[in-house]
Amino acid sequence: MTRYGAQFGPDVTFLGVPACDLDDEASYAGADVVVLGAPFDGGTSHRPGTRFGPQAIRTTDYLPHDGSRPSLALRTDALRDLRVVDAGDVEMYSGDIETALPRLEAAVERVARSGAIPVVLGGDHSIAFPDAKGVANVLGHGRVSMIHFDAHADTGDVEFGSLWGHGQPMRRLIESGALRGDRFLQVGLRGYWPGPETLSWMAEQQMRSYEMTEIVGRGLDECLTEAFGIATDECDGVFLSVDIDVCDPGHAPGTGTPEPGGLSARQLLDAVRRICLELPVVGVDVVEVSPPYDHADITAMLANRVVLEALSALARRRLDAATGVPWNPLQPLLDGR
Repeated sequence: MTRYGAQFGPDVTFLGVPACDLDDEASYAGADVVVLGAPFDGGTSHRPGTRFGPQAIRTTDYLPHDGSRPSLALRTDALRDLRVVDAGDVEMYSGDIETALPRLEAAVERVARSGAIPVVLGGDHSIAFPDAKGVANVLGHGRVSMIHFDAHADTGDVEFGSLWGHGQPMRRLIESGALRGDRFLQVGLRGYWPGPETLSWMAEQQMRSYEMTEIVGRGLDECLTEAFGIATDECDGVFLSVDIDVCDPGHAPGTGTPEPGGLSARQLLDAVRRICLELPVVGVDVVEVSPPYDHADITAMLANRVVLEALSALARRRLDAATGVPWNPLQPLLDGR
């Protein structure tokens, strides 16, 4: 009897890729990508529910969960052309953020030390601190740049009486020395937070923020091209952090702090593809998917496709490097397909 993978459980992995166990190094030896779940919403400031994000991102797909996804645009099957395995969820109790985040950092660092790219499914954006720091612990503090898609800067200091939360991970990363402020690129900011004091701190760190006003005026592609030049200067790798609320709530309603006027789903997918095709990406997280606020799974489906777009582009980049022939996006048309 043919089975469609683990689509209906109980051992659910990302679209049916093989499972691995971080305590068993042999189970992910030679992996190109290790998927990790971070089911944590203890850092939220408004609507919770992102602890259910990893499961939704793994499973929200109408196709068989058979560990295969051929990309029409890139003509590669990332789940087979790369060795992608899923280590399951890191145990993160949402009532204890100061215990939960170090657990995730240790897991991400273990993946990075194995030579694989960690792809972390969130969870709220507080997890970006252990995600990016875990990678920087391996590649070197100050050697990893950040491209951060978000409606919000996440550079607050003390919020709700705490140093830790989903509005503060980018500040904590820079203060820790793991990432450099002048190699920190933010895309999609808008709305009514943060205030002048925090913006002044960001300017002092030489952070570069592409607010939606600038993106609309200059065009997303031009802004990304400029950001790419900064991200690759004096850094060995790029960490990509995608907060799903970078998209307009019409495209991603299931999130904790929705802000009108953002990117479209198409713009986000195209941007993620470019980043993973053109830059040395060493880690990815996709965060702030809160399924309880989306009755139609629109947000989880978009997040699933963000992950697939990233993986497909990573596979294409590797294939192009092996063949020495860069991918022509018009090739399918030239081939008559």
